[in-house]
Amino acid sequence: MVELVDDVYQCDVLVIGGGGAGARAAIEARKHNVEVLLVVKGLFGRSGCTVMAEGGYNAAFGFVDPEDTPELHFEDTVIGGRFLNNQKLVEILVRDAPKRVLELESFGATFDRIEPEKFDQRYFGGQRFRRTVHRGDRTGHEMMNALKEEAYRLGIEVLEEVAITRLLTNEGIITGATGLDLIHGRFLLFKAKAVVLATGGAGRLYSITTNPYQKTGDGYALAYNAGAELIDMEMVQFHPTGMVYPPSASGLLVTEAVRGEGGKLYNSLGERFMARYDPERMELSTRDVVTRAIFREITEGRGTEHGGVYLDLTHVPDEIIEQKLGTMLKQFLDVGVDIRREPMEVSPSAHHFMGGVRTREDCRSTVIPNLFACGEVNGGVHGANRLGGNSLAETQVFGAIAGENAAKEAKRHGYAKVDYKTLEEEHERIFRFEAGEGLLPYEVRSQLQRVMWEKVGIMRSRQSLEEALRTIAMLRSKLEEVTVESGLRYNLQLLAAVELDNMLLVAEMIARSALLRTESRGAHFRSDYPEEDPRWVKNIVVSKAADGMLVRTVEPVITTLVP
Repeated sequence: MVELVDDVYQCDVLVIGGGGAGARAAIEARKHNVEVLLVVKGLFGRSGCTVMAEGGYNAAFGFVDPEDTPELHFEDTVIGGRFLNNQKLVEILVRDAPKRVLELESFGATFDRIEPEKFDQRYFGGQRFRRTVHRGDRTGHEMMNALKEEAYRLGIEVLEEVAITRLLTNEGIITGATGLDLIHGRFLLFKAKAVVLATGGAGRLYSITTNPYQKTGDGYALAYNAGAELIDMEMVQFHPTGMVYPPSASGLLVTEAVRGEGGKLYNSLGERFMARYDPERMELSTRDVVTRAIFREITEGRGTEHGGVYLDLTHVPDEIIEQKLGTMLKQFLDVGVDIRREPMEVSPSAHHFMGGVRTREDCRSTVIPNLFACGEVNGGVHGANRLGGNSLAETQVFGAIAGENAAKEAKRHGYAKVDYKTLEEEHERIFRFEAGEGLLPYEVRSQLQRVMWEKVGIMRSRQSLEEALRTIAMLRSKLEEVTVESGLRYNLQLLAAVELDNMLLVAEMIARSALLRTESRGAHFRSDYPEEDPRWVKNIVVSKAADGMLVRTVEPVITTLVP
């Protein structure tokens, strides 16, 4: 059935996703003299979350606080993750983070310094020391510029605005993938010896999110449908501080660097309310604690006019704000707020997925030998709650590991035979949406986003989760009523319909995992089980079974730090 395909690409290593993790994986794989193809749903270096990341990159150099060490970084990460982290992965993260940031500088990135040989480092929530390396409040942008230049210097082929729709398998081995090229109107077949998933998260499942439009959970769905295991999918992080007003800016990230540089939180009564929730760490508590504190202040009637709380920097010298928080200053000036003179209004926003593809220490899927994952699509590093600054480090540490091992895997064998029956099934799935007068995919998507925010959001319960699952099932049935414009070229409605299919699947994973976890831990808060239960120091694993979705518990990987 090759005639179904408009074009065929062949490579040793196929990297799906062009953010920090995907770029780093492609660079490392190319260093091992294999042919690498980088496929990006958006624009390379301009889409995804890394380029938007503002606050910084955690590495225990000890330049500002000499007593800091990788061992203490490890402890803060596991304690912040409420002991659900895969501790072997955390050991790798804290060990490799310093050398990977130095490597970024060799690619051309520059970071703020206190001395020529010493990086500046700032506080971030849940960390005992100032270990967050940064470039003002545009660290991710600096990183992506350097990674993009290095990728092009190495001659890596990049396909932009191509959405991967399915991983093709044959006898448990990934043989390649299918994709939609909406710019040129092509249905594509990719043949590969190894595949690296670096597709990021799924913040667009929620009606209020910091994430860009591309983050619809594609990687989670691709991995699940290929037979991979996913872990900790109930652990969705809501960033404490997103913009509230005007409505057009709702959810837009207000970086943790604001609090790292001294920002204080107040309710409408003028109370610095974090004293009630974490009097020791205050605004620099972990994100789960600060998020629930803000949520409670708002729901109990102590919020601002526009439904948020105040984040105040007016006591910080102007030159600090202008030098270290220039992006934030401009972001609020654009909507008529001068953060040097008046407080910001903020409230929580869906931000990061701690869960994802379950992998071994070499970033290889636990069940599929030539599938690798890195970055936010990967699970296990952060446990129940991610510390700010660990995600940028994660992209570089595990991007490099995934790229290296995917290249080694590709050298071990030839191309596996493509199952053309599966290819035909995927073609039929993609093009089943026909032009007509039915539902637009955006109508169903907005209903899904609303139910996820209201029922599977910051506060959950058995009742809300069961209601969500019923709604998700109902919306899945509506998928058959979705119609799109005819043709393939520039057909964003077709892309939205394909993304919606993925979103519904990922939403079910989250809700089922959250229903199984009858406790509150990290980012997962159950109003009917409000306490952390020591019996629940377990990971939840999701996988595909013959009769539907299998959800089960496994013991976490513990090396040294015992709860």
